Amino acid sequence: MNDESVNESTTDAAEAAPRRRAVVAEDESLIRMDIVETLTEAGFEVVAAVGDGAAAIEKTRELRPDIVVMDVKMPQTDGITAAEKIGEENLAPVVMLTAFSQTELVERARDAGAMAYVVKPFTPADLLPAIEIAVSRHAQILQLEADIADLGERFETRKRVDRAKGLLQSNMGLSEPEAFRWIQKTSMDRRLTMREVADAVVDQLGGAGKD
Repeated sequence: MNDESVNESTTDAAEAAPRRRAVVAEDESLIRMDIVETLTEAGFEVVAAVGDGAAAIEKTRELRPDIVVMDVKMPQTDGITAAEKIGEENLAPVVMLTAFSQTELVERARDAGAMAYVVKPFTPADLLPAIEIAVSRHAQILQLEADIADLGERFETRKRVDRAKGLLQSNMGLSEPEAFRWIQKTSMDRRLTMREVADAVVDQLGGAGKD
């Protein structure tokens, strides 16, 4: 196969790959347009761009995007309340945008279900990695929840897997997605549950005792 054929095949594969879909919620129109442009240039399809939290919830329910990028301060329904609703219904991962970096606000956003946050003013170099983190974390949670039906077991497994991921990151130099994939692959290869793999990691790398 010559170089031209390789390039054509690569282009065809890229064109065939589905674009990830995004909902943008920001009440300031210029910032909203900037976010839409940033996401579009990064290969996302922005399926809705709205100016308040209530519309963000409605569009996320209707369109089921791969990511929601949402401001904290918005009319009708604020971003944190909207993120909480989206998280409760497990509709999509949320990246919160805020002009305030107070610890309390960050904690509220996290407790509401936001997977990542970005402080204004931000650049594409700030926003795009935060989106990738949010998408990755959301996928991990969906994988765990698909494996476990019981809510209590689900929560405990998530805690243990999070601890094991942290130990793999600090001891083996893995990124968070790499650590999760390592646990997932080991689970499949050894026919163990992810919780059993996580417990083994904690036993070996975390010293005495488990959560």
